[in-house]
Amino acid sequence: MGMTGANIRRLREQRGWSQARLAREVCRAAGIAGDPVGRQEVSRWETGKRTPREWLPAIAAVLDVPVDALKAPQTPAEPPLPTLADFLPEGNPLAPLRAATGRRVGMGQVSDLQQRVHGLRLADDVLAGGDLIRPALRELRSAVKLYREGTHSAEVGRELLCQIGELAQIAGWIASDAGQYAEAERIYRLGISAARQAEDQTLAGNIAGSLAYQFSNTGRTAEGLTLAQAALHDAGSDAPAKARALYLDRVAWAHTKTGGSQAAMRALGEAGEALSEDSEDTESPAYLYWVDAGELRVMESRVYTELHRPLRAVPLLRSVLSGYDATHTRELALYLSWLAVALTDANEPEEAAAVAERVISLGADTPSERVAERVRVILWRLQEHAHVPEVDTLLAEAKRL
Repeated sequence: MGMTGANIRRLREQRGWSQARLAREVCRAAGIAGDPVGRQEVSRWETGKRTPREWLPAIAAVLDVPVDALKAPQTPAEPPLPTLADFLPEGNPLAPLRAATGRRVGMGQVSDLQQRVHGLRLADDVLAGGDLIRPALRELRSAVKLYREGTHSAEVGRELLCQIGELAQIAGWIASDAGQYAEAERIYRLGISAARQAEDQTLAGNIAGSLAYQFSNTGRTAEGLTLAQAALHDAGSDAPAKARALYLDRVAWAHTKTGGSQAAMRALGEAGEALSEDSEDTESPAYLYWVDAGELRVMESRVYTELHRPLRAVPLLRSVLSGYDATHTRELALYLSWLAVALTDANEPEEAAAVAERVISLGADTPSERVAERVRVILWRLQEHAHVPEVDTLLAEAKRL
């Protein structure tokens, strides 16, 4: 099919016309009686078997386009930007029960719930998913039950939805850390739904970014990029500085996992710019307390590690680790795991083995699937240096575990 033929067919189908109808309209526009052009002739034009040279002005007239538009190469239409609505769960699991006969819920209960959510978030800083998943899911279920079965004002209802969204974000993160990815996805989608119902786009973006991060890390890289971009786009330019920095961080990681190194670097730069706009005048939500320049350095170093640029990654990781809180065992193990891989890329297998030993030791006390997966990655990467005595010893010990 030639370019002209493809354009004729596209424009005809846009109008919902048959080939016979287009033939009749062309004859009428050309002022010719009878049917010198029939359905078969239109078919020949569209398949490129014949070029409709003398008929082009009439075809353009009936299709309401300039003649040049019929000859122009067709640029593929940009697919519409996905929105977070594309990722919501089936039905509405948060619909209040019609015959809500439960107790009256006021701001007091919302405040109690807020405290428990924050406590769970702080616990996640020092405990792994395997330790926290049961209490996290228990809290989430009771919060949804309170919203659906209690009676409350519109304002209290909205606050409850926000707390359900925050709980879903942390519970999803904990489930993901425990390696329960399907459960985590279900929880995240519930949270996106709650945040959108509460009209809190910043929170919806945070939860969507967490799900995008899971997708990127579990082989669903195209979905991860789509969702990370949707989270950024839906939140808009009015989102708080820390939130925008975090969304852009997720986009950078998603690009890294799909092999888009230039786009990843660009997103990292934009994340840094967004964070520099953070000030006391523009308050960011309390749940983003952990997003700071150090956190962006971590993501930057991870991107460089993933892109096999150890000369950039190693100094950044050393800088981050030099002042890191050792009580945050899981994060410490994860950051060290990136250093071990970067050192392997830098052809420093002895040092990589020493760092890997620390990761394995920390991982033994941390029921985190994230850490377990990173240990597997390090050991796999170190195989190529199995002739180095330190590496050989480490690999032999790992086999015995």
